[in-house]
Amino acid sequence: MTIRRILIYTAVIMFGGVLGANVYNSIIDAQNWGSAIPQSLDTAKAYFSFKNPGDFYRIASPLAQLSAVIALIAAWPAGKRTRITAAVAVAFAVFGDVLTFGYFYPRNEIMFGGGTHSIKELREAWSGWTAVNWLRSLVCLAAVVSELIVLSRFERHSSGVAIH
Repeated sequence: MTIRRILIYTAVIMFGGVLGANVYNSIIDAQNWGSAIPQSLDTAKAYFSFKNPGDFYRIASPLAQLSAVIALIAAWPAGKRTRITAAVAVAFAVFGDVLTFGYFYPRNEIMFGGGTHSIKELREAWSGWTAVNWLRSLVCLAAVVSELIVLSRFERHSSGVAIH
């Protein structure tokens, strides 16, 4: 296996990990957070007092972005369409973080920060977080699919099969 293949596979794996964790957060964590607001959020705060999902994403998301840029460079010889698809994967990665910083962090602060918020504010923050996290998962899925297309095109290019 060539180093270029390994680098592209790494991007697929990194985005797959971020996607899996994100879906887990939607199916398990977020449902627990919203089960009996405000007590359920207090329980989550206590549980997350040592480590929280952000500790994973602060490592995995930048690594996924870096691996996407490296995959773009690695796949460069496979042609313009492959480069464009790899650039789209990078764009999805960046958009995922734009959502995280612009949309999720403010809601995390409401739900898990130290401030005083009404039950209505807490429920609205949780509800918005829960709904939009599925969009973030879709963005992660789009990045995975983009990287898989890059990998497929790269494999065909490497084997000498014409890419149309």
